[in-house]
Amino acid sequence: MEYVTAVPHLRNPAAGPARAGRRSLAVALLCGALGAAVALLATRQEWAEGTATVAGGAFSLTAKGSDVTGVPAALAIVGLAALVAVFAVRRAGRFAVAAVLALSGVGTVAAALAGASDSSALDDQAAKAAGDTSATVDALSHTAWPYVAAVGGALLLLAGLLALRYGRLWPAMSGRYERDGTPRPRRGPQTVDPDRPEDLWKAIDRGEDPTGA
Repeated sequence: MEYVTAVPHLRNPAAGPARAGRRSLAVALLCGALGAAVALLATRQEWAEGTATVAGGAFSLTAKGSDVTGVPAALAIVGLAALVAVFAVRRAGRFAVAAVLALSGVGTVAAALAGASDSSALDDQAAKAAGDTSATVDALSHTAWPYVAAVGGALLLLAGLLALRYGRLWPAMSGRYERDGTPRPRRGPQTVDPDRPEDLWKAIDRGEDPTGA
């Protein structure tokens, strides 16, 4: 007894994994939710700006992230849904959903970095403004928002990696209402007091004949 008291961690060998599971769960939830929010916010901001030459002179053009590419926003939503779905499945299903979460982060990073140097959205605007399909944007410059979206994707990726590594230690939704095909034990008939209306109604709800006939 004295030896166990001197070395308290020997009393509960599962304490370490359980603690790691709780910590990884908290970090994954924070990273996943924050990453999706950051990516979505970044796609609504201005990613690029430039000018188009028209008859009246130079015409200013701007493009939001959603104008450049819709991939980061779409994958951020997918990642957020996968983060929630992790708790609805178990074993192989949880591993698959965690992989989707990680891949959504990778895709968000890749799409955001590709959009950081993309000029097609402003080229289209320049062509419309000039009335010439061959017109392109001039004085093109980009903001830092594509890289902010990439940071959001990196957070989603981290959440996915944590789910892949520690997801087996995380809790799942209650299986109380799941049917596994196992026959449920049937309760025997309960005593019904005919002078108590609530007992009569309960018996009817159980499918019993309250009259005893």
